[in-house]
Amino acid sequence: MAAARVRNGGRPTLEEVAARAGVGRGTASRVINGSPRVSEATREAVEAAVAELGYVPNRAARALAGNRTDAIALVVPEPETRFFAEPYFSAIVRGVGAALADTEMQLLLTLAGNDRERRRLAQYLTAHRVDGVLLVAVHADDPLPELLEQLGMPCVISGARHAAEPLASVDSDNFDGARAAVEHLITRGRRSIATITGRLEVYGAQRRLDGYRAALAAAGLPPDERLIAPADFTEEGGARAMRELLARRPHLDAVFAASDVMAAGARQVLREADRRIPEDVALIGFDDSVVARHMHPALTSVRQPIEEMGRRMAQLLLEEIAGRVGEERPTVVLPTELVVRDSS
Repeated sequence: MAAARVRNGGRPTLEEVAARAGVGRGTASRVINGSPRVSEATREAVEAAVAELGYVPNRAARALAGNRTDAIALVVPEPETRFFAEPYFSAIVRGVGAALADTEMQLLLTLAGNDRERRRLAQYLTAHRVDGVLLVAVHADDPLPELLEQLGMPCVISGARHAAEPLASVDSDNFDGARAAVEHLITRGRRSIATITGRLEVYGAQRRLDGYRAALAAAGLPPDERLIAPADFTEEGGARAMRELLARRPHLDAVFAASDVMAAGARQVLREADRRIPEDVALIGFDDSVVARHMHPALTSVRQPIEEMGRRMAQLLLEEIAGRVGEERPTVVLPTELVVRDSS
């Protein structure tokens, strides 16, 4: 029977156990390491495969998996320039720090904005040098969540990547926040309402665009794709998008920007075009960051509880690390609030 246990007559591998049990490598790893985040049927299948193959976990790897590092990584897959330019990220860090203040956990901030940084991060995570990972601003096609799943690494992300997100996530209500912003513009008599979106591979940006469209539809305003301009959550991107919108629809009377930083870029272009805010064009942002409060005129913005999001992410991750989260990962969506100021 020994010959049937392994391919090549060598020591059976975790991959072979996973294949025999019909599960992924990460799931097999969680069963072997005693994680509660698996169903009873999955546990039985993996344990049967272990027995059939005679699999013996590598002692060093088991020790590493069983030992705590008392550290978690906050991973931002963005370049350094964007991290320091956007208040969103610093607010997330403050919230995470507040949640960890009374624990023994160290917080390691890691930026992974290019391929070299991502490869180095993957090597670091594969070595299990942290107990868990917080992923911020993750894109739909980012391979990091899949790697963490394969490693059986506890993980919480800020914002689902899609409607069927399998990982634990914390986000604000992007759809309702955008809908409320556009409804406000409509009640102020605006009818040619444009939007500057974030990168649409980010699910939160998609939901803000959905909210914009839903508010227009509810008011009976016909959709006009020429009033929609994609950007990238940067001030420069907001300015470029605003120039495109003015070229297409010079008589637009309102703009909903999917971030305060993009709204700042749009405001500069509107001023260059001698369009007064809010007399000629009303302007709304999203985040209610320090940018909104310091703009002139002060920017109406959708407030999302960013620090609270950071706190909840850290709390969920600590629960995962302690084994208090089951196979169904929680999804937390926090409410938003429209803060009306002079720009609308």
